[in-house]
Amino acid sequence: MSLKINLPQQNFATTTGQVNLNEMTTDWLIIYFYPKDSTPGCTTQAVSFSCLKDQFDALNTTIIGVSRDSVKTHQNFTAKQNLSINLISDPEEILCQHFDVIKEKNMYGKKVMGIERSTFIFHQGQLVKSYRKVKAAGHAEQVLADLTKLQNS
Repeated sequence: MSLKINLPQQNFATTTGQVNLNEMTTDWLIIYFYPKDSTPGCTTQAVSFSCLKDQFDALNTTIIGVSRDSVKTHQNFTAKQNLSINLISDPEEILCQHFDVIKEKNMYGKKVMGIERSTFIFHQGQLVKSYRKVKAAGHAEQVLADLTKLQNS
């Protein structure tokens, strides 16, 4: 089922400048949310999406990662891991709240609020698939396979 989602009408700071999600030039958009730059699972996920970027590009798809990290932290993460995807800095949790990805987590016996690893696929502004409580390993490959199926259906 497709759901119309009204993305916030504003620019967000990224590793390469400003981006407005309503002004994407590709037919397909993948937004993935992750907890923190340079942590093991988040690095696995970002590197996997980055390694598959050419295949996503061939499917007319933009991939954007989102976390609460600063642009500078994103830039350092991008440089260190040689990432080829864009990362949005969302320290005010505008997108995180919009997509309802801030959840209570248990870290070392302490309850904290953090980003639940989640991914959303859009086609021409329509939300067509979402993933919650994502496991980083193999996720980018699964998204690519699902996207290919969606485009062929």
